[in-house]
Amino acid sequence: MMSRGILAVGAYAPENRVPAEAFENAWGSFDAPGVETKAVPDGDEDALTMGVQAARRALSAGDADGEAIDHLAFATTNPPLAEEDQTPRLGSYLGVPDSATRRTHTGSTRAGVDALFDALETDGTALVVVSDCPEGEPDDSREHAAGAGAVAFVVGEDAPATVADSATESEVRPGTRFRGHGESDVAGLDTGTYGRAAFREPIEAAVDALSVETDTDAVAVQAPNGKLPYRTSLDNEAIAAVETVSELGDTAAASVPLSLATAFTEGHDRTLAVAWGSGAGATAFVVEGVAPIETALEGDRELDYPAYLRRRGDIVGEKPDGGAAHVSVPTWRRSVAQRHRHEAGRCPECGAVAFPPDGACPACRSLVEFEPVTPELTGTVDAATTIGQGGAPPEFAEQQAQQGAFGAAIVRFSAGEGEVALPMQATESVDVGDTVRAVPRRVYVEEGVPRYGLKALPQD
Repeated sequence: MMSRGILAVGAYAPENRVPAEAFENAWGSFDAPGVETKAVPDGDEDALTMGVQAARRALSAGDADGEAIDHLAFATTNPPLAEEDQTPRLGSYLGVPDSATRRTHTGSTRAGVDALFDALETDGTALVVVSDCPEGEPDDSREHAAGAGAVAFVVGEDAPATVADSATESEVRPGTRFRGHGESDVAGLDTGTYGRAAFREPIEAAVDALSVETDTDAVAVQAPNGKLPYRTSLDNEAIAAVETVSELGDTAAASVPLSLATAFTEGHDRTLAVAWGSGAGATAFVVEGVAPIETALEGDRELDYPAYLRRRGDIVGEKPDGGAAHVSVPTWRRSVAQRHRHEAGRCPECGAVAFPPDGACPACRSLVEFEPVTPELTGTVDAATTIGQGGAPPEFAEQQAQQGAFGAAIVRFSAGEGEVALPMQATESVDVGDTVRAVPRRVYVEEGVPRYGLKALPQD
C-alpha cells in the first residue's frame, strides 16, 4: 500500500545577513537571545519571490515540474498584499496548471504546518510553499529576532518521508504575538511568565498527546527566538541539532518547516516537529524517513545596521513623481509568461527560437503559431551597464535607495536547440562574460500593484 507524504523539499534564504553586533552597536543591546545573525530580504524580495526560489528547488529535488502539480498552497504571515491571492503568480512562475486547486494559509505562525497537513489530505501531487519575513518596530524584541526564509514541499503518494502521528492542542492565551488590522509590524504584550506559559504549555500538551514514541535525535520546534524553544521540556540537544533561528532569525510560518528541512539535510530519519501559533495552540507530529532536498540557506553578504534599515525601506526617500517605465496592468498581464518564465517560442517551419513568441519568425519571416520553449535559468552576459543614482526611471528609485546601483544587461540563455538574448535588470553590477541566474524578484510597484519578473543574479 502506498503512503502519502513528502516526496521532496526545497529551501531558500536571502544572502544578506545582519549580525547581532550591528543591533548592539545601534541600540546598546540586542533583544533576541540565541540569534547570532539573521537573514534579510533584498529590497526587491518578499515572501512570494522567496517562495518561488524554494519551490524551484523542491521540484528539482523531486525530479518534477510545475505541470505535474494538482494542488498548490502558499503559507505566510506576511504576504506581499494584505488582500490578494498570490497563488496565481506563484503558479505562473512555476508553470503550474491554471486548473490546479489553490489554498492560502496565513494569520498564524502555524500556517506552514497547516498547509502541509491540508496537502496531505488532498489527492494528486501537491506543492506546499511556506515563506515568511516578519517585521516589528525597530526597538522591539520581535524585530531584533525577525528573519527570513522559505521552504517548499512536494507531497504525494509512495513518499520516502511520512507522518507517523499528529496531535493538536490549544487554549485561550491571547496577546503574546499579534499584528493589528492594517499594521505591518508584529507586536506582543511581553508579559513574562504568561507569555512563556502560552508557548510552552500547548507545545508540551500536543507532544504528550502523540501516540507514538517522541524520543528523537531531531526536534523541529517553533523558534520566535533562540532561547524560548529551550524553555520547553523537549530535548535540548535534539532542538539544537536542526535549529535555524541562530543563523536565519525568526522565520515565523517557515520556522518549523526550515528545521524539518535541516533534519532531512542532516539525514535524521525520525524527526519530532512542533509548530506553535499565538492564541495559543500547537501541532505536534512525527516524521519518519528522509526526502530528497535542495537548499540555498547560506549567506555571506554582511550588512551593517544602516544598510539593514535601507533594505527594510525605513530610511529611503519618497518615490519621485512620473512613470517612465510605466506599463498598464492589462499589458503586463499579456506578457506574464515571458516576465515570469522567459517563455520563448520555437518556429515549427525552421526551428528558430523567438522572444517574445509573437509575430513573424525572426529567421524565416513566416507567420506561425510558435511552440512554447522555456529557456534555461542560467545564462551569459553579452552586454552590461550599471545604473547609478538618478539614472533609473522613477519606478526604480525606491529600489535604488534600498540596494544602491544595479546592473542592466543583455543575457544569452539556451532555449531548446537554440538561444535567446534577453534584456534584464541585474540585482547588482555585472560584466560581459559573467554567468548569471534568472531569479524571481519584484520589479517595481505601480498603482499599488507589485510587478514581478525575473532578474539576473551573478553566480560565483
